Amino acid sequence: MLKFSPILLALIMGVAMWFFSSWRLRRELDARSTPLTDPVICAHIACMARALGLERIPVHVYETPTINGLAAPDGRVFVTRGFLDRYRRGEITGEELASVIAHELGHVALGHSRRRMIDFAGQNAIRVALGMVLGRLIPFAGMWLANLAASLVAARLSRQDEFEADAYAAALMVKAGLGTGPQKSMFAKLRRLAPAGGAQFAWLMSHPGIADRIAAIETLEKGWQAGPPSEAAG
Repeated sequence: MLKFSPILLALIMGVAMWFFSSWRLRRELDARSTPLTDPVICAHIACMARALGLERIPVHVYETPTINGLAAPDGRVFVTRGFLDRYRRGEITGEELASVIAHELGHVALGHSRRRMIDFAGQNAIRVALGMVLGRLIPFAGMWLANLAASLVAARLSRQDEFEADAYAAALMVKAGLGTGPQKSMFAKLRRLAPAGGAQFAWLMSHPGIADRIAAIETLEKGWQAGPPSEAAG
């Protein structure tokens, strides 16, 4: 039993960190967000709600200058003040910001946001368990290798999630009458607008390449030429 104690300890720590992270995230979002009320964007959201057969889709503004969108584990969708400021300065259109919201709705509908919190706990468990085992075998590199292994797993899951959420958003935007144009121009525009290093453009960080994401949407469009988008967004 003692030989498995590092794994059991890692699992306990992972679960504890999952509960703490969920609680801290929910508390921070509650304290630093307000309902989105812009009439143009809300009109686009209403079109998406009708396409999904919903009465309404509540979206909140998270008060941070970072350019980002967020699907919380509890199912709420947020865009940051930084994103909204870009829209109000005319650098991003209402339809383009709606495509960001559609993407985050995809994360919610596909269960990504809740699963990511579970993955977070699992990744920490991997780090602790591997760190303990490898630390004994390779004292100076064990923890580094453990972190690398967990990071590679996280990156693969994140990349797959982003493509899936993009596909959901594309189908939803078409069903809502907004089309995929704003989604593709959003990617291209952010690439041009991002400052050197792109530190404030968190929505583009740890995501697949922009060219790959646009190509994936165009592949979907070709598939839809023979018929309407999949009902996956409905």
